[in-house]
Amino acid sequence: MRTPDRAEVEAAADAIVEAFAATDGPRYFAAFAADASFVFHTEPARLDDRAAYERLWQEWVDSGWRVVACSSSDRLVQPLPGAAVFTHTVDTTVETGEGRESYRERESIVFAVDGDRLVAVHEHLSPLG
Repeated sequence: MRTPDRAEVEAAADAIVEAFAATDGPRYFAAFAADASFVFHTEPARLDDRAAYERLWQEWVDSGWRVVACSSSDRLVQPLPGAAVFTHTVDTTVETGEGRESYRERESIVFAVDGDRLVAVHEHLSPLG
């Protein structure tokens, strides 16, 4: 079982952040396993698979939501045999149908080794402070 290195984990996380920042749903969701789970403090329940999050994302986009900016800082990479945990602080600004909103949150992404790439299998987002 291969243990990913820090650079590989950061590159996988960067791809997710960059796709999110571009409001590029297809590229963003391609980084997640079909059975990935998602826990967001803004949602009343856990999303148990990627399809559930894709439906929610489409609802947001249809309502006028888009990401204006997203940046990652205060990163920690914890490689494990066959997986890795990536945690960071994420600063996001979005445009909604009601105006602009900005957030500072903590996020954890769990990656699994899938052949020669890392795929995200869980994402957890919580408020910072």
